[in-house]
Amino acid sequence: MISLRPTPGQRRSVTAALLLLSVALAGGCKEVPSAPVASSPSSDAGIGSPAPEAPTSNVPGDASGTHGTPSASPTPSPSGKPATQSTNAAPPTAVGGWITIDPAAQAAATSAFFARKPKPVTGNPVKVPEFNVGCKTSHHNSDDPIVLPKLVGASHNHTFWGNTSTDANSTAESLRASKATTCNSPDDQSAYWVPTMYQNGKVVDPTEVTVYYGSRLKDPSKTQPFPFGLRMITGNAKNQVDTPDKQGNHFWCAGIGGEIGRSADKTFPVCAKTANIVRQITFPDCWDGKHLDSPDHKAHMANGDHTGACPKSHPVPVPSVSFVISYPLSANTDGITLASGTSFSMHADFFNAWKDEALAARVRNCLDQGVKCDSAGNF
Repeated sequence: MISLRPTPGQRRSVTAALLLLSVALAGGCKEVPSAPVASSPSSDAGIGSPAPEAPTSNVPGDASGTHGTPSASPTPSPSGKPATQSTNAAPPTAVGGWITIDPAAQAAATSAFFARKPKPVTGNPVKVPEFNVGCKTSHHNSDDPIVLPKLVGASHNHTFWGNTSTDANSTAESLRASKATTCNSPDDQSAYWVPTMYQNGKVVDPTEVTVYYGSRLKDPSKTQPFPFGLRMITGNAKNQVDTPDKQGNHFWCAGIGGEIGRSADKTFPVCAKTANIVRQITFPDCWDGKHLDSPDHKAHMANGDHTGACPKSHPVPVPSVSFVISYPLSANTDGITLASGTSFSMHADFFNAWKDEALAARVRNCLDQGVKCDSAGNF
């Protein structure tokens, strides 16, 4: 708690705190709790508007963690191969929403990673730098441990998959300590979430989610793993309208017959009965190499530039995370909303808690060699 004694130094502290709060509320899927309302969400629902029949979490998380996470340092793996990261280093420094890692430890982790000898490619894999995990819905709650850490119920409702412990109090350490995941790789203890979908006020859960890890860069061979505890968001919960070029935040139809029309409000496609609603959400794949997080949860990340390389401001290529979310809706797509508002408010969050060795092996063997691997990291 900030003391408000009228000394010059403390007045400056209060001013700084208020400034940081204003910055923290400015980006991404930030929202503050609002008074409950009786109506269900509509196309003009505000970011703070609660969702109808919002389900509560059925898997409580570890409330003992803190927002800080350990930085990375190299350690030998049990197999004798050089691993990329360890959680034994001193905690990173958090200043104004920037969570700074130890640069020497990160440099050593990077060196150790590129010292790994990739596994020889066998068979005839597709020449696409990619691996994936397949996931099912875990739970719902109105928490957001990236944007609103430790503020239980302060967010619009989210649908989570992956780590089953994810809630407002989740940290990298608590995610790593939890062994349960709804994804098909036990080595992936990461947390993933998006705003909950509703149709006429009823929750619509995805039938399946595939999380792809790939590279969109011209040269994927320098891609390296995320540091443990890196978090990021993509999209904007405050967006309630389409982009001017009409090429923005869109759902589409996957399957035979594809799209055959539009919903009454023109925001969702109507699919053939042999197809279903799908949404793909892709995160940036260039990292600044210095921060696990930033005030808007975006500034430490960037997309590749027009040359197909990472910009100088964010020089470190990391895997491009992409969610492909399939919903059990086809011809009947009227009355669909998101907990954050219209379809154009779709956004996504990723909190990395992969086991270091498993992630390093997949990145080195699959992405760096430009080949497609399965969920187990095999060719």
